[in-house]
Amino acid sequence: MFTGIVEEQGCVLAIAGNDDRATIRFAARVVLEGTQVGDSISVDGCCLTVTDIDDGEFSVDVMSETLSVTNLNNLDVGNAVNLERAMVVGGRLGGHLVQGHVDATGSVTNLEVLPGATVITIAVPEQLRPYVAPKGSVTVNGVSLTVVAVGEEAFTVSLIPHTLATTTLGSAAVGQTVNLEADMIAKHVAHLLTVGTPSPYSSAEDRQ
Repeated sequence: MFTGIVEEQGCVLAIAGNDDRATIRFAARVVLEGTQVGDSISVDGCCLTVTDIDDGEFSVDVMSETLSVTNLNNLDVGNAVNLERAMVVGGRLGGHLVQGHVDATGSVTNLEVLPGATVITIAVPEQLRPYVAPKGSVTVNGVSLTVVAVGEEAFTVSLIPHTLATTTLGSAAVGQTVNLEADMIAKHVAHLLTVGTPSPYSSAEDRQ
């Protein structure tokens, strides 16, 4: 579990593999403090298991499912990525509950630079639209953000200078593909309403 508060930007050092599997190596510093092989690190919003650690570097294995539903298959050597270690129980939850399970990818359709902020518009796939609500939470490339407004096919988020400076969203461009994870609670509530299963804690009278 993560919070969507990016700890640092890492850099892709090497990529080996094919469409079915890839091993990616990253340069990092902060997220390696206290990290061991087998721990989880969020890479641009994808929860990945650390398979190897060396001096200032770590590797992960990425399976075909992850490559097919995220933008990790677009990475090249030298690209920057957002990194976050798994949250510590008892620590501050500065963002929101993030699983690191990317639901789909979206596309940046517009950038508007305003005094003190940059507003980014992101086209969202149809299957994710019910879970994106104004003033709700959404994770974009591993960054916990508040939704400003929701349209028929897109939503907007407003980034403060700190977020622009400390995450890869500061270099976002129109047409860029980004990883999206909808709010976990919204997804569970929507699933329960769709399935229509009575609560096991409700009385027999409630279920009639």
